[in-house]
Amino acid sequence: MANLFTRLKATVVADFHELLDQKEQKHPMTHLNQYIRNCEEEVKRLKQLIEKQYTIQQEYQKELQLANAMVEKRKRQATLAEEMNEEELVQEAIEELQHYQTRVNQLSEMADENKNQLSQIETKYVQMKQKLKDLYVKRLELRGRENIARVHKGMNNVLHTELLDKSESKFQDVENYIERLEQQVTTKYRLHTLDARFAELEKKVSTSK
Repeated sequence: MANLFTRLKATVVADFHELLDQKEQKHPMTHLNQYIRNCEEEVKRLKQLIEKQYTIQQEYQKELQLANAMVEKRKRQATLAEEMNEEELVQEAIEELQHYQTRVNQLSEMADENKNQLSQIETKYVQMKQKLKDLYVKRLELRGRENIARVHKGMNNVLHTELLDKSESKFQDVENYIERLEQQVTTKYRLHTLDARFAELEKKVSTSK
Protein backbone atom coordinates (compact mmCIF):
# COMPACT_ATOMS: atom_id res chain seq x y z
CA MET A 1 0.00 0.00 0.00
CA ALA A 2 2.84 2.38 0.85
CA ASN A 3 4.53 1.64 -2.47
CA LEU A 4 1.23 2.24 -4.23
CA PHE A 5 0.95 5.74 -2.77
CA THR A 6 4.61 6.49 -3.44
CA ARG A 7 4.12 5.66 -7.11
CA LEU A 8 0.82 7.53 -7.16
CA LYS A 9 2.41 10.65 -5.68
CA ALA A 10 5.24 10.54 -8.22
CA THR A 11 2.71 10.14 -11.01
CA VAL A 12 0.70 13.09 -9.71
CA VAL A 13 3.69 15.42 -9.71
CA ALA A 14 4.93 14.20 -13.10
CA ASP A 15 1.52 14.50 -14.72
CA PHE A 16 0.98 17.91 -13.18
CA HIS A 17 4.18 19.31 -14.66
CA GLU A 18 3.46 17.63 -17.97
CA LEU A 19 0.04 19.24 -18.07
CA LEU A 20 1.59 22.62 -17.33
CA ASP A 21 4.11 22.17 -20.12
CA GLN A 22 1.43 21.18 -22.60
CA LYS A 23 -0.70 24.17 -21.54
CA GLU A 24 -3.91 22.21 -21.71
CA GLN A 25 -7.12 24.18 -21.68
CA LYS A 26 -8.39 22.20 -18.70
CA HIS A 27 -6.83 23.42 -15.46
CA PRO A 28 -4.15 20.95 -14.24
CA MET A 29 -5.33 21.41 -10.65
CA THR A 30 -8.50 19.57 -11.67
CA HIS A 31 -6.44 16.48 -12.45
CA LEU A 32 -4.57 16.78 -9.17
CA ASN A 33 -7.83 17.01 -7.23
CA GLN A 34 -9.08 13.89 -9.01
CA TYR A 35 -5.92 11.99 -8.02
CA ILE A 36 -6.41 12.99 -4.40
CA ARG A 37 -10.07 11.97 -4.46
CA ASN A 38 -9.01 8.57 -5.82
CA CYS A 39 -6.49 8.23 -2.99
CA GLU A 40 -9.13 9.15 -0.42
CA GLU A 41 -11.46 6.50 -1.80
CA GLU A 42 -8.67 3.91 -1.66
CA VAL A 43 -7.86 4.81 1.95
CA LYS A 44 -11.53 4.51 2.87
CA ARG A 45 -11.81 1.11 1.16
CA LEU A 46 -8.69 -0.24 2.86
CA LYS A 47 -9.87 1.01 6.24
CA GLN A 48 -13.03 -1.05 5.83
CA LEU A 49 -10.95 -4.13 4.97
CA ILE A 50 -8.80 -3.60 8.07
CA GLU A 51 -11.90 -3.32 10.24
CA LYS A 52 -13.14 -6.55 8.69
CA GLN A 53 -9.84 -8.23 9.56
CA TYR A 54 -10.26 -7.18 13.20
CA THR A 55 -13.66 -8.84 13.15
CA ILE A 56 -12.02 -12.02 11.87
CA GLN A 57 -9.46 -11.79 14.69
CA GLN A 58 -12.30 -11.61 17.21
CA GLU A 59 -13.85 -14.71 15.64
CA TYR A 60 -10.51 -16.52 15.96
CA GLN A 61 -10.41 -15.67 19.66
CA LYS A 62 -14.00 -16.77 20.15
CA GLU A 63 -13.39 -20.14 18.49
CA LEU A 64 -10.14 -20.53 20.45
CA GLN A 65 -11.95 -19.95 23.74
CA LEU A 66 -14.58 -22.54 22.81
CA ALA A 67 -11.92 -25.08 21.82
CA ASN A 68 -9.98 -24.49 25.05
CA ALA A 69 -13.19 -24.92 27.04
CA MET A 70 -13.82 -28.26 25.31
CA VAL A 71 -10.25 -29.38 26.02
CA GLU A 72 -10.71 -28.70 29.73
CA LYS A 73 -14.13 -30.35 29.69
CA ARG A 74 -12.84 -33.54 28.02
CA LYS A 75 -9.91 -33.66 30.45
CA ARG A 76 -12.27 -33.63 33.40
CA GLN A 77 -14.53 -36.20 31.76
CA ALA A 78 -11.59 -38.49 30.94
CA THR A 79 -10.40 -38.28 34.54
CA LEU A 80 -13.89 -39.02 35.83
CA ALA A 81 -14.33 -41.98 33.46
CA GLU A 82 -10.94 -43.35 34.50
CA GLU A 83 -11.87 -43.07 38.17
CA MET A 84 -15.10 -44.93 37.44
CA ASN A 85 -13.27 -47.57 35.37
CA GLU A 86 -15.26 -46.66 32.25
CA GLU A 87 -12.58 -47.57 29.73
CA GLU A 88 -14.76 -46.95 26.69
CA LEU A 89 -15.70 -43.46 27.89
CA VAL A 90 -12.07 -42.80 28.75
CA GLN A 91 -11.03 -43.68 25.20
CA GLU A 92 -13.74 -41.54 23.62
CA ALA A 93 -12.93 -38.58 25.88
CA ILE A 94 -9.21 -38.86 25.07
CA GLU A 95 -9.91 -38.99 21.31
CA GLU A 96 -12.04 -35.86 21.48
CA LEU A 97 -9.49 -34.24 23.78
CA GLN A 98 -6.81 -34.78 21.15
CA HIS A 99 -9.15 -33.46 18.47
CA TYR A 100 -9.90 -30.26 20.39
CA GLN A 101 -6.26 -29.84 21.37
CA THR A 102 -5.32 -29.98 17.69
CA ARG A 103 -7.97 -27.36 17.00
CA VAL A 104 -6.62 -25.17 19.80
CA ASN A 105 -3.11 -25.37 18.35
CA GLN A 106 -4.38 -24.59 14.88
CA LEU A 107 -6.51 -21.64 16.02
CA SER A 108 -3.67 -20.31 18.17
CA GLU A 109 -1.32 -20.28 15.18
CA MET A 110 -3.96 -18.66 12.99
CA ALA A 111 -4.77 -16.02 15.61
CA ASP A 112 -1.09 -15.21 16.19
CA GLU A 113 -0.42 -14.96 12.45
CA ASN A 114 -3.45 -12.76 11.95
CA LYS A 115 -2.35 -10.56 14.87
CA ASN A 116 1.08 -10.11 13.30
CA GLN A 117 -0.47 -9.33 9.93
CA LEU A 118 -2.78 -6.78 11.54
CA SER A 119 0.19 -5.08 13.18
CA GLN A 120 1.96 -4.80 9.81
CA ILE A 121 -1.21 -3.62 8.10
CA GLU A 122 -1.79 -0.95 10.75
CA THR A 123 1.76 0.33 10.30
CA LYS A 124 1.33 0.53 6.54
CA TYR A 125 -2.07 2.13 6.94
CA VAL A 126 -0.55 4.91 9.05
CA GLN A 127 2.15 5.37 6.40
CA MET A 128 -0.51 5.47 3.71
CA LYS A 129 -2.44 8.21 5.53
CA GLN A 130 0.79 10.17 5.88
CA LYS A 131 1.34 9.87 2.12
CA LEU A 132 -2.17 11.18 1.57
CA LYS A 133 -1.39 14.08 3.91
CA ASP A 134 1.74 14.74 1.84
CA LEU A 135 -0.50 15.05 -1.21
CA TYR A 136 -2.67 17.58 0.63
CA VAL A 137 0.40 19.62 1.54
CA LYS A 138 1.78 19.39 -2.00
CA ARG A 139 -1.54 20.56 -3.42
CA LEU A 140 -1.57 23.48 -0.97
CA GLU A 141 1.95 24.41 -2.06
CA LEU A 142 0.97 24.30 -5.74
CA ARG A 143 -2.12 26.40 -5.10
CA GLY A 144 0.02 28.98 -3.32
CA ARG A 145 2.57 29.02 -6.14
CA GLU A 146 -0.18 29.37 -8.71
CA ASN A 147 -1.74 32.29 -6.85
CA ILE A 148 1.61 34.06 -6.47
CA ALA A 149 2.27 33.55 -10.19
CA ARG A 150 -1.10 35.11 -11.02
CA VAL A 151 -0.35 38.09 -8.77
CA HIS A 152 3.04 38.65 -10.39
CA LYS A 153 1.53 38.31 -13.85
CA GLY A 154 -1.12 40.90 -13.05
CA MET A 155 1.45 43.28 -11.60
CA ASN A 156 3.72 42.87 -14.61
CA ASN A 157 0.81 43.68 -16.90
CA VAL A 158 0.10 46.88 -14.99
CA LEU A 159 3.75 47.89 -14.74
CA HIS A 160 4.58 47.04 -18.35
CA THR A 161 6.34 49.94 -20.14
CA GLU A 162 3.89 50.12 -23.03
CA LEU A 163 0.93 50.36 -20.68
CA LEU A 164 2.62 53.08 -18.68
CA ASP A 165 3.40 55.00 -21.88
CA LYS A 166 -0.22 54.69 -22.96
CA SER A 167 -1.46 55.83 -19.56
CA GLU A 168 0.87 58.84 -19.63
CA SER A 169 -0.37 59.68 -23.12
CA LYS A 170 -3.98 59.52 -21.93
CA PHE A 171 -3.21 61.82 -19.00
CA GLN A 172 -1.49 64.24 -21.37
CA ASP A 173 -4.54 64.26 -23.65
CA VAL A 174 -6.79 65.10 -20.70
CA GLU A 175 -4.43 67.81 -19.52
CA ASN A 176 -4.34 69.38 -22.99
CA TYR A 177 -8.14 69.29 -23.15
CA ILE A 178 -8.45 71.05 -19.80
CA GLU A 179 -5.94 73.69 -20.85
CA ARG A 180 -7.98 74.41 -23.99
CA LEU A 181 -11.11 74.78 -21.89
CA GLU A 182 -9.32 77.15 -19.54
CA GLN A 183 -8.11 79.25 -22.48
CA GLN A 184 -11.63 79.42 -23.89
CA VAL A 185 -13.05 80.55 -20.55
CA THR A 186 -10.35 83.19 -20.15
CA THR A 187 -10.87 84.51 -23.68
CA LYS A 188 -14.65 84.70 -23.26
CA TYR A 189 -14.22 86.46 -19.94
CA ARG A 190 -11.91 89.05 -21.45
CA LEU A 191 -14.23 89.66 -24.40
CA HIS A 192 -17.19 90.02 -22.10
CA THR A 193 -15.33 92.45 -19.87
CA LEU A 194 -14.12 94.52 -22.85
CA ASP A 195 -17.62 94.77 -24.33
CA ALA A 196 -19.00 95.83 -20.97
CA ARG A 197 -16.43 98.60 -20.62
CA PHE A 198 -17.11 99.95 -24.12
CA ALA A 199 -20.85 99.82 -23.47
CA GLU A 200 -20.38 101.89 -20.32
CA LEU A 201 -18.19 104.34 -22.18
CA GLU A 202 -20.72 104.73 -24.99
CA LYS A 203 -23.45 105.33 -22.42
CA LYS A 204 -21.48 108.16 -20.84
CA VAL A 205 -20.87 109.76 -24.22
CA SER A 206 -24.56 109.59 -25.07
CA THR A 207 -25.53 111.17 -21.74
CA SER A 208 -23.08 114.04 -22.07
CA LYS A 209 -24.65 115.12 -25.37
